[in-house]
Amino acid sequence: MVARFIVRGFSIGWLALLLLAVMPTTCSAQTLRVQVRDSLRHEVLIGASVVVPGTSIGAATDATGTAVLAPAPAAGTRLRITALGYRPRLVAAPAVGVGLALLLAPGGVEVEEVLVTATRTNSRIEDLPTRVEVLGAEEMEEESSIKPASIASLFGDIAGTQIQPTSPTSGNLDLRLQGLPGQYSQILRDGVPLYGGFAGSFGLLTVPPLDLRQVEVIKGSNSTLYGGGAIAGLVNLVSKTPTLGTPQYAVSLNQTTLRETDLNGFAARRGPRWGYSAFVGLVNQKEKDVDGDGFVDVPRVRSLNLHPRLFFYPNAHSQVALGYTGTLESRRAGDLEVLKKGFDPVSGHVFYVDNTSLRNTADLLYTNDELAGGRLTVKGTITDFVRDVNTNSDAFTAYQTTYYTEASYLHAAGPRHTLVVGLNANGEQLASFNRSATPLRSPYTYHTLGAFAQDDWRLLPRLSLQAGLRLDHHNQYGNFLLPRLALLFRASEAVTARLNGGLGYRAPVPYINSLDERDYPLVKALQGVSAETSFGLNGDVNYQHTFDGFDEPLVLSVNQSFFYTRLSNPLVLNGLGFTGPFQANYLTWQNAAAPLSTQGLETYVRLRADETELYLGYVFTDARRQYDVANQHLPLAARHKFAAVGLVEFTDNFSAGLEASYIGRQYRSDGSATPGYPLFAALLRYRLDNFTLALNGENVLDYRQTRREKVVLAPLDNPVFRELWAPVEGRVFNVSLTWRWAKT
Repeated sequence: MVARFIVRGFSIGWLALLLLAVMPTTCSAQTLRVQVRDSLRHEVLIGASVVVPGTSIGAATDATGTAVLAPAPAAGTRLRITALGYRPRLVAAPAVGVGLALLLAPGGVEVEEVLVTATRTNSRIEDLPTRVEVLGAEEMEEESSIKPASIASLFGDIAGTQIQPTSPTSGNLDLRLQGLPGQYSQILRDGVPLYGGFAGSFGLLTVPPLDLRQVEVIKGSNSTLYGGGAIAGLVNLVSKTPTLGTPQYAVSLNQTTLRETDLNGFAARRGPRWGYSAFVGLVNQKEKDVDGDGFVDVPRVRSLNLHPRLFFYPNAHSQVALGYTGTLESRRAGDLEVLKKGFDPVSGHVFYVDNTSLRNTADLLYTNDELAGGRLTVKGTITDFVRDVNTNSDAFTAYQTTYYTEASYLHAAGPRHTLVVGLNANGEQLASFNRSATPLRSPYTYHTLGAFAQDDWRLLPRLSLQAGLRLDHHNQYGNFLLPRLALLFRASEAVTARLNGGLGYRAPVPYINSLDERDYPLVKALQGVSAETSFGLNGDVNYQHTFDGFDEPLVLSVNQSFFYTRLSNPLVLNGLGFTGPFQANYLTWQNAAAPLSTQGLETYVRLRADETELYLGYVFTDARRQYDVANQHLPLAARHKFAAVGLVEFTDNFSAGLEASYIGRQYRSDGSATPGYPLFAALLRYRLDNFTLALNGENVLDYRQTRREKVVLAPLDNPVFRELWAPVEGRVFNVSLTWRWAKT
């Protein structure tokens, strides 16, 4: 069945490609071609930005160092040319029909120039009506020295995000945006949905930073762009790609005091027609009982991660990329004696949890930047995920197959409009194996057909409007019409204001991250439920100023934002099901009679000069489940969070950093409150030629929930676990050595 849907989905994508390829061009305006080179070596610069300041008109240079502006700006229009590591230039546009060749001098660092891909327009971050936070190459390099196995801890540095531990056995985590649980956020890899439903298990814990160029975080409703699931926001993971004439190689080795060893390697190389990138990562984490209660606080983990990609460049304006991602992981936790010596019912040491998961993903990407005056993008991906769970009392195995295919077309319709239209088909199939004692015998099969359109419209020189509309048809839950509006107002060169709102939805799935492994066999098949729907509103005011007169530009950014989300028909899991042959009670999903809502304020101040940075952030979140009159507070949503990051580069070789955060009061499911707590981290980093040596300490004050209360409760042969509201692994130090080499 799923194969038929996959073939149908890819057929739709390629049909859209054919239709768009034969579309007659509607704009005959001439273009301006700008070629950018290095002033010393006269090599072409790839990825340099050519823009008309104060507008959304701009482009990035391709493999030949050429950027194409369509339509061509009028003669004399000011153009701004920037590239990372080079001094920016301001030049006047030549007469229509005349090209432009420019040289950029090395030495400048354009810290504010960031291109965002998750918006589908590859726009500069300061031109977007939607607020986007980007963790770039420097953050990825730093994270690969701190937590090389995953990117989960990256989000702890952002005040508006919360990394919530969900399992005291497997070590699983949940990424919360604006107070909502992780199932309401969408994770993308290069603009394609990566995880969802059952396959979301251990999602961010299996993505290494060495393989990424940047991470983009968009908060608030974004279902109009990417369909169901992006209610609280989305995270787009942008992979590294090869650069023409610049081979890249990197190897990192890491060891922690919690007995984790990581080995990662990355390589990329590109010629005129062919290129490749490849990542391989190994993790060996030994089990650790931190609090000495006889139960593992840090699970035993063995994992292998592969991500090779092959690139083909038919010409200077098109690209084909074929990739594969494979992750094999084993997690084992429970009674420490069971892990060391084995199952022993006589002594009472019997409890254990085994998780073995295998994820295989194949993806295909085609882009053409000069098709009928616009850019065509065709994507396709298919993922097969299998998770096998074994405990001393239950066994459960399920698999999920997902696919996604899309064709989109970007066109600059005059100087004021940038249009994006697209079609996509996606779906998933979930089933359990026969050996699993579960009522979820019949696999469910979802497939969704969607069409979307978005217009970036510059109404006035200081006012831009982004309007989008999506229509999705879900085979089980019907049609969803999702409008979205976003406004950007430039009060001055330093002050901008944004306001955006939209609708969203999420199709029900039976498994989420917060479920205990022993509950999987108890979940009943979905019956009589409807999709969750949402309305979201976000706004912010941003001030940015650059102070001259320093060796490096000193940039001050101040941002004040608010958010509001109302979730209708929220799904609630309860144990009031029926009596079955395997267990006394089953767990059933039901739609609550009243909505769930989150609202809050977020403030941050950032001061940055090259690699020296100071960040201060605060977020207030009021998350309430209105359907629960007795305990309205949404469990485990921190009401207050402070975050501070300081990084100082003392010399070209030596830098140090400090991080501090305070997670305020949270509420348990029974309505009781937890205490707030602080977390501190410190980093020392030394660079010598191609080598980087880093010493890092996380949670250096050793704050643990187990210091305040027991997490594991009797009976010990089948224990009850308290909800996790704070770390249980305690203080951890790590030392890493990274070698990087890139031919310049």
